[in-house]
Amino acid sequence: MKKLGRLKKLFENRGSEQKIMSLFITAGYPDPGSTVELIRELESSGADIIELGMPFSDPLADGPTIQHASKIALEKGVHLDIIFDMVSEIRDQSDIPIVLMGYINPVLKYGLEAFFLKASRAGVDGIILPDVPPGEFPEVESLCMKHDIAPIFLVAPNTPEERMRMIDKSSRGFVYCVSVTGVTGARDGSEVSQSVGKFIDKVRNNVKNNPILIGFGIRTHQDAMAISRGVDGFIVGSALIDYIRSVSDQEDWIKKTGDFVRKLKYGTS
Repeated sequence: MKKLGRLKKLFENRGSEQKIMSLFITAGYPDPGSTVELIRELESSGADIIELGMPFSDPLADGPTIQHASKIALEKGVHLDIIFDMVSEIRDQSDIPIVLMGYINPVLKYGLEAFFLKASRAGVDGIILPDVPPGEFPEVESLCMKHDIAPIFLVAPNTPEERMRMIDKSSRGFVYCVSVTGVTGARDGSEVSQSVGKFIDKVRNNVKNNPILIGFGIRTHQDAMAISRGVDGFIVGSALIDYIRSVSDQEDWIKKTGDFVRKLKYGTS
């Protein structure tokens, strides 16, 4: 199956009431040897997309939770070739869409052409680079097209409508809707859900070519259902990593993380 086909098929087969759940984890956190097993557990527990974070020493858009996870992963030696190997190993057993998320600096250091070639061969479906806005680094977008990798861009509450339409045209796979301005991190979901309605209406009026997933501020199933009302699904990152951090010293932490994910998706484990 072509890589963009995995994302496209996922959304085409979505039931009218089903919310797609995308989960962010930092590659190599809490331990590089457990990442592949963790992703298998997340998939079996209801994850529809995996966003695999590429750890970086200066993650400007991330709050303390993901900063901590990146620091631990880097200290344990995680680098891009290890991440590509993780994706390849997952691909041997699973067709779950995998999106790499991170910053342009490690990609540039690796080499743009080499990075996208390796990512494509490993089975990566898409890429999110928050510090690469559409139109400002055309080499990235052209290499995405060349190697069949979806460039996924973000819209936020302060994004002008004309800019949203441009982002929609440049994106493939889905558009990442950031529910609030600021860095990543679990927030009070009830506060976010109360303020996000008008923003989602604006996004839906301007994003017509892609599915919409919303993230930032989702900690529970109730948060997910309230905040993703009117869009195609939701993204959870910091709350998941916070949970992993709280149980990672326990022998059955991967199973417990699966139980947490089932509650996020379905409201019950």
